[in-house]
Amino acid sequence: MPNLNQHPKISVTPTAIADVLIVEPKVFGDERGWFTESFNAQEFSEATGLKINFVQDNHSFSRQLTLRGMHYQLAKPQGKLVRVVAGSVFDVAVDLRISSPTYGKWAGAELSATNHKQMWVPEGFAHGFVVLSETAEFLYKTTDYYHPQSEVCLAWNDPRVGIQWPLSVGASPNLNAKDSAGLSWEKAPKF
Repeated sequence: MPNLNQHPKISVTPTAIADVLIVEPKVFGDERGWFTESFNAQEFSEATGLKINFVQDNHSFSRQLTLRGMHYQLAKPQGKLVRVVAGSVFDVAVDLRISSPTYGKWAGAELSATNHKQMWVPEGFAHGFVVLSETAEFLYKTTDYYHPQSEVCLAWNDPRVGIQWPLSVGASPNLNAKDSAGLSWEKAPKF
């Protein structure tokens, strides 16, 4: 069992879903600026108890109120370690694992360039985020390659899931066609 929150270089905190983790690397700063080791496989493994092999890095840029999600891949599920390097987002994971005690539940956290927090989203989860700042740059490492043939989109606003997006009253997210056509909880395939 890993010793969560007891590692010298990173701290790890479970969210409302124990398998979804907030990872906070140590940030060293002075009057010149700051430095952080954003990922170290050995430190990550020791702190989380997970042995992960990342195969792909992705980087996206989005404008305020852009909502991307809730995406997942059935044939080649991806675990994701996500972070923000400019701006801020509200990041969300929904548990689609039928045998899980948190099946159908969601966990979310604000990730920003300022707080340096990262979120570990395991395989078997739908994932998405909404941009809170004027713009945001979002980076994520994945455990499998992008496989568009098996990609699924769960409706971002499905009432059964009930994600509490931090949108101002009357604000509508900016969605692309795929995210606008997300499947309801009842129709979305599960793991």
